[in-house]
Amino acid sequence: MDLDSLRFANFSDLDSAITDWEQMVTKLKTLQNDAKKDLKAKSDKANWAGDNATITRTFVDKTAGEFADAHTQAESITNILTDTRGELVGYRTQLNDAIGRGALKNLTVRDTGEGSFTVTMNIHPDRAAKGTTVPEHTQADVDAFRDEIQAILKNATESDTSAAKVLNLLVEQAAYGFSGAKVADRDSGAKAVEEAEKMAKIAKKDPHDVTPTELNTLNTTLAAYKDNPLFAEQFATQVGPKKLLQFYAGIADPYQGYGTDPKQFEQAKLLQKNLGITLGTATLSDSDKMQSWESKMVKLGPDRLGIDDANDPTGFGVMSNLMRFGDYDDQFLNDYGDKLIAYDKERNIKGMSPWINNWNQADLNFYGKDDRGRDPMNGFMEALGHNPDAATQFFAQPEGAGATVDKESEVNEHLKYLTKDRIWLPDATLDGNSKTIAGHDSLGHALEAATTGYAYDSDPMSGKDPMVPGNADHRTAETAGVMEQVAFLYGSEDGPKMLHEQSQLADSLGKMGAAYIDDIDYSLSGVGDHAKDDGAFPAKYAGRANFGEQGAIDFLSVLGQDEKSHAGVTTAQHLYTLSALDAHPATSEVEIDRAKAALMTGAEARGILDHSRVQQAETTYTAESEEANKSLARSGDWIELGTGVVVGGGIAAIPLPGSTPAALVVAPLAAETAGDVLNTFVGHQVEKGLDGAEKDPTEQAQLTSRRFYQKGANELGGAYNAYLESNPQWDRSSESKNWAREIEFSYLGTGAGQDDYRGRAPYKD
Repeated sequence: MDLDSLRFANFSDLDSAITDWEQMVTKLKTLQNDAKKDLKAKSDKANWAGDNATITRTFVDKTAGEFADAHTQAESITNILTDTRGELVGYRTQLNDAIGRGALKNLTVRDTGEGSFTVTMNIHPDRAAKGTTVPEHTQADVDAFRDEIQAILKNATESDTSAAKVLNLLVEQAAYGFSGAKVADRDSGAKAVEEAEKMAKIAKKDPHDVTPTELNTLNTTLAAYKDNPLFAEQFATQVGPKKLLQFYAGIADPYQGYGTDPKQFEQAKLLQKNLGITLGTATLSDSDKMQSWESKMVKLGPDRLGIDDANDPTGFGVMSNLMRFGDYDDQFLNDYGDKLIAYDKERNIKGMSPWINNWNQADLNFYGKDDRGRDPMNGFMEALGHNPDAATQFFAQPEGAGATVDKESEVNEHLKYLTKDRIWLPDATLDGNSKTIAGHDSLGHALEAATTGYAYDSDPMSGKDPMVPGNADHRTAETAGVMEQVAFLYGSEDGPKMLHEQSQLADSLGKMGAAYIDDIDYSLSGVGDHAKDDGAFPAKYAGRANFGEQGAIDFLSVLGQDEKSHAGVTTAQHLYTLSALDAHPATSEVEIDRAKAALMTGAEARGILDHSRVQQAETTYTAESEEANKSLARSGDWIELGTGVVVGGGIAAIPLPGSTPAALVVAPLAAETAGDVLNTFVGHQVEKGLDGAEKDPTEQAQLTSRRFYQKGANELGGAYNAYLESNPQWDRSSESKNWAREIEFSYLGTGAGQDDYRGRAPYKD
């Protein structure tokens, strides 16, 4: 900055700009609130169909989001300008004060242009007026005066240029529209950019030359700034895609010494997560630099990195392990996945995996004993599991699919390949289970995200993703389109075989079935595919899933074959039925009919699941086996989970065995909150499922299955009794008293006499 520019600076134009931006912030805040409370709220409540349900609603949601981003960006710009203006005014004051003090020693400064200046005497002694005493100064005074002026100009220049850099990075975040990146002030924005440049210097080094201190500093800084858009973009673009991959591969390679030192091992593990999240944040920028970065990263996928570390892995081999963590740009993930799938398909040959083989010893994943990270498809599936919108797009239903998916031509090619054609292999560490195929678990995570709209391990009850009444259901017509395909594939003739060969995916299938239990019940209602009951099973979102009656039956019958999938969807079914009884109190004949329909359909769904469970247990273990009894006993214990269920916002979060968010089943309810009937289950400890089932296996085999069915019937009867008790005003006519028999018939009548056409047969090895 030139000396005179600061010395005589007039900030009136900057003051006017700040005032204009402050007014803009206020106006945009009003527009943001109007868009959220009026525009989006009305859109959410509107019962739209056809294109309005998808295109228009999506447009409204995006528009409302743009108002929020516009306000955030305007506020950030105002903060930066205000902060910079305050700093420059302060530096101007410092400069003039310094010049005043210099004059006392007969020193002044003269601007020589381009940021330079000279120190001169204010009055030369030979030219002083007669009788005037000129102040004296030493060379030390000259040097000190020069250094002070230079320091002030340097600081002012830094304030001005860093503000410009931050503003440019901020507005370039969004190619169109506005950026949601928030900057509190110039100092924090400039600090983020400065730290990014420092960390980029470390990441550009040969990883073998990085000291433990440098690696610790890098991890600490990435952890602090991984969610900062300005830092993330500056860091990623400064290092470049290929160098970042080479750097991580070098650090993570256990043969470079990091695998034997516990402290270095932990640093390498932290780097995988911190770097992955940081790169994800960077991809959310739409700047030209990041678009170029993403394109290069995708292009690098099939290529070897040309390094001695980690068996010279491909770009896919490294990046897929980094993207296990973080929120990534949807289009980037889809472009990356398209190329990975295409590359993988060409090499999908039995006994000739390009990833898991004796010569590939690139252990680049530090999370999970059953997944060394050699198969890049696993990491990519995990990335989709954490990025629901990208997952939904990746598995989108093909255009032209019918009202229900009933043929493979209506299934997404990616989904078909990954579930039916791809050869998945175990990739466990020495401490892991050599028979576990972690890729199936990861595929399940991706499908959970694609169908539910939640990251597979998100907690809808947490502060990060709070349950807002009326807004907790993340399903859309697009997520339903993916779910219809999943139900078709796993409910097909090959479904039992697929489920049993992909056992790690069973819990995810149960969670997916649970998430769509209302639509499954709707598909079961009516007669065949006609006269569906919209009153008893109203759509909770636009473009609901339609499985068709037989499709729903087939899917449920397959889910019932596995303990884990049976537990998830059965619990959801029970909760949904109870909530439907709360939603339809006995205030009119119409409401009573709807409550009855919910009970009967719930009983039918439960019957399909339970008969399938019993038949599979008997087929797998034989009826006289102790293991069959244990299996049914475990399935009978699911009802105990009522103590951990949390309800709100029209959904229930159900904790299956395991306390992590990934073990939560999120299921829709018919009512926004828990009523009297649902509260008979939620928060209460229920009796042990099948006590004594494991005593004397031969004698107890038949008794276990009888008790299993009896328990199911009793729970349905309990739901009926709870409805009676919560509606004491209801005149219990003879028709109402027949409900119990009809419920029991709906439950048991789906059994032995109808199994041939009420679902898929149990799987036989």
